[in-house]
Amino acid sequence: MNHCALNVALYQPGGKIWSMTERPQESVTRNEKEFVIGPSCVHWDGQALHIDIDEWSVPIPRRIKGRVSVFPEQLFNFSTPLDSTGRHHWGPIAPTSRVEVKLTHPEQSWSGHAYVDSNEGVEPIANAFTEWDWSRGHMSDGSCTVVYDCQFHNQDDHVLALRFLKNGVVESFQAPMRKEIPKTRWGIARRLRSECPLGEIVQLEDTPFYQRAVIENQILGERVRSFHETLNASRFATRWVQSLLPWRMPRLYKSRVSRVGEF
Repeated sequence: MNHCALNVALYQPGGKIWSMTERPQESVTRNEKEFVIGPSCVHWDGQALHIDIDEWSVPIPRRIKGRVSVFPEQLFNFSTPLDSTGRHHWGPIAPTSRVEVKLTHPEQSWSGHAYVDSNEGVEPIANAFTEWDWSRGHMSDGSCTVVYDCQFHNQDDHVLALRFLKNGVVESFQAPMRKEIPKTRWGIARRLRSECPLGEIVQLEDTPFYQRAVIENQILGERVRSFHETLNASRFATRWVQSLLPWRMPRLYKSRVSRVGEF
């Protein structure tokens, strides 16, 4: 509770806008329906998850203000360990959802597909993982496929390949072969599971330890545009990378706590 932040990343023709300001415990409150982080708030009204954003971007200060609403098509009570010791868990909460974005700063309004999941652990990620590649595909029948390809320091590789259906059923499937993707500008090696050669790659994030992209691949006989990420946990734990984090995740030591009614 003493290290909370709302991460906002906007990708648009004019460039990327990023905010992830960490706030201390006195600037954070929560109950069963809302989670307040400084001037921003995440609120569940029984039908949708509303994210009221009031942040400033870094390193160039730009206002980010408005509301993002996520409407789940199906809620899942699903969680699974990522490692053999069960110290790290992952599970989608709403793998297929509709999102509505209405921002006043920068001014924009749009809607589309959304995905909500949860990661949790009882130790730092770099203690167990060396890296992982994760991908999500939105299928034509409205289901969602997720492939988690994990590598560890002292454990065998572990691959999760799951399909989340609109009726709440979770199905496992055989993950396709790994396809190598060219390294990022920061030299991060990355891979994506696909039944056919990969297609177009749209790069969204390229950092010293993490990359995010949209990549065309094939899953379960269907050509999809998968949302893909690579986390190099070993690189993240290095001293030189840690020294860069305050530039992307500054800490605000004093901040008022807002309430939902103030937005």
